[in-house]
Amino acid sequence: MAGLPKRHVALGLIRPKKKILGGYFAGEVESVGKDVSKFKKGDQVFGTTKLRLGAYGEYVSLPASYTIVPKPYNLSFEAAAAVPLGGLNALHFLKIANIQHGEKVLINGAGGSIGTFGVQIGKAMGAEVTAVDSTIKEGMLRRIGADHFFDYTKEDFTKSGQTYDVIFNMVAQRSYSDCLKALKHQGRYLMANPRISDMLKSFLTSKFTDKTAIFTFAGEKEEELLELKEMIEEGKIKSIVDKIYSFGQAADAHRRVETEQRLGIVVISAEHNNKVS
Repeated sequence: MAGLPKRHVALGLIRPKKKILGGYFAGEVESVGKDVSKFKKGDQVFGTTKLRLGAYGEYVSLPASYTIVPKPYNLSFEAAAAVPLGGLNALHFLKIANIQHGEKVLINGAGGSIGTFGVQIGKAMGAEVTAVDSTIKEGMLRRIGADHFFDYTKEDFTKSGQTYDVIFNMVAQRSYSDCLKALKHQGRYLMANPRISDMLKSFLTSKFTDKTAIFTFAGEKEEELLELKEMIEEGKIKSIVDKIYSFGQAADAHRRVETEQRLGIVVISAEHNNKVS
């Protein structure tokens, strides 16, 4: 079972070299190698396949050293498959930001896979969270903890006069300079989907101003996935699943992601071969 990442595969010059896509999964261990002691047949796990991909299949073979951990007991396989991509990235960036209780955090692109976890993790860290996304996502974002909401189709948060301790941005087209102006002194600007020009600007910002710009990508570490598992089992965060598609509907699932109409995370599942829920 595979959570669907919003990433374009670029592993071949003409076409992808990998025949089976999918970088994140949840499922049951079917068998293990003779030297593997970490898992046994029947264990329920979730994790990432890294550049091996292959999660859009009924079976996937991975080294035991990969980021694979026991599935949260209180999540279905589909809900667990929706965790690693968004959860690992959101946790990675918000921990780097060293958020303090009571700080104001704005999440731009809050309705996506990273953003929905960002809202919840920010709240779990004690922040006052403002979410930015389209009209249809306001209700969902408020239900998972957003204290405030900007509808970007109607209002530009950078022109509201509000300032924030942390801005977590998933939208590549968002103006770098406008976001910096919306930061408080010693504010942190987190970029999960940066342009090359913004990466270059970030070095100057961090060196010559009292603000910090960060684009360091998530390492997808086992200890971070275990931390997410613990937060899920404690009820602090949860995965927000939009729709579940069968393997045969993978193209429809990708189209659903690209429309930006989804309310949460799109998942592909072997258990849904004949229907979409």
